[in-house]
Amino acid sequence: MTERGIQQRVRYLRTPDGVRLAWAESGAGPPVVKAANWLTHLELERESPVWRHWIKFFSDHTHFIRYDERGCGMTDWNVGDVSFPRWVDDLEQVVDASGLTEPFTLLGISQGASICIGYALRHPERVAALVLYGAYAQGWARRNDPAGEREYQAIAELCSTSWGRDNPAFREVFTSRFIPGGTRAQLDWFNELCRTTTAPAIAAELLRARAHIDVADQLASVRARTLVLHARGDMVVPVSTGRSLAAGIPGAEFVELESRNHILLEDEPAWPRFCDAVREFLAVGAPRESERIFATLTVREREILVRLARGLTNLDIANDLFISEKTVRNHVTKIFEKLGVNSRAQAIVLAKDSGLG
Repeated sequence: MTERGIQQRVRYLRTPDGVRLAWAESGAGPPVVKAANWLTHLELERESPVWRHWIKFFSDHTHFIRYDERGCGMTDWNVGDVSFPRWVDDLEQVVDASGLTEPFTLLGISQGASICIGYALRHPERVAALVLYGAYAQGWARRNDPAGEREYQAIAELCSTSWGRDNPAFREVFTSRFIPGGTRAQLDWFNELCRTTTAPAIAAELLRARAHIDVADQLASVRARTLVLHARGDMVVPVSTGRSLAAGIPGAEFVELESRNHILLEDEPAWPRFCDAVREFLAVGAPRESERIFATLTVREREILVRLARGLTNLDIANDLFISEKTVRNHVTKIFEKLGVNSRAQAIVLAKDSGLG
C-alpha cells in the first residue's frame, strides 16, 4: 500500500511471441482497462506526483486494469516487434488474462487511444465505452506536417543518443513538453522515470513506431459510446487532433479542458473537470457535496484557490497570474462566499479535501 492507499495486484502473462508482459488491477466496480501509453512503470507510478492521482481516481471508482507496454517498465524490454498490430494484440492478451466476462470501458491516453480503437473494432461486442484523452488517430509522420515531423525526428535521435545520461537536460527537452505546468519535483520525477523505465535505443524505437499510427479511416466504424477529452494548450498532441478524432467517431462527446499539460496534474483546475466528466459519462461515484460546490467556481477562481492551498500570499498569487493584488483579493472574497467559509484556513481544508491542493 502507498501513502495514498492504492492497493494493486501485479501479474505476468506471456504473449504468443514470448514477451513477459506485466499487468495490474486495483479497485472495485465497473471494469476499466487502460491501454499502455508512453513509458510507464506499474509500481513507480503509484507514488508518482505525475500519475498517482490518475491511478487513485480510477481505482476509487472502478475495477482498474493497466499494463506496461512491451519495451518498458516491468514488462520485457528487449522485444522484436513494437508495431501497432502487436500493441493491439497485447491489449487483447491483458483483457483475456483478466477474465472479464462483462462489457468494459477502454481508457486510451495519447497513443493508447488508437490501440483502444483497434481493439474496439476487433471486438465490438466486448467494449461498452471508450474514454480517450490527449488522443490522436494519426501519428506525426501521417499528419502532413513537415515541421512537426522534423521536430519529432530530432527528438527521436536525441532519445537514441542521450536518453540514458545522468544529465536530465537531454530528457527534459522531451518531458517538459508533457507537463509544461509541472513543478520542479514533478519534472525531476518524470525525467527519472524516463531514464529508468527503458533503454535509449528502445525509447527511440517506441517513439518512431508511434509516428506511423493511422486509424483515421476506421473511426466511422466505431460503435462504442465515446468520450474524448483534450487539453486546449497540449504541447505534445495539438487539440485539433482531438477534435478530429471526436468528429470522426459517430456520436462522440468532446470535452475541451483548460490546460497546457499533456498529462493533467492534480492541482490544476482541469483535473477535477476531467474527473467530473468521466464520472458522469460512466455513471460512477457521485461527486461529494464539496465537489458540487467547487463546480460553481470559475477557472480563475480555481487557479487562485489552488495557489491558496499551496500557501501563497495574495501578492504571490498576483505575481504568479500576472494580475493585480486587488483583483486577487476580490476573487478570494468571491471564493469564500461560494464555499461558505470565512477564512483562508477553512478554504484550504476544503480545497485539499477535494484534491485541488
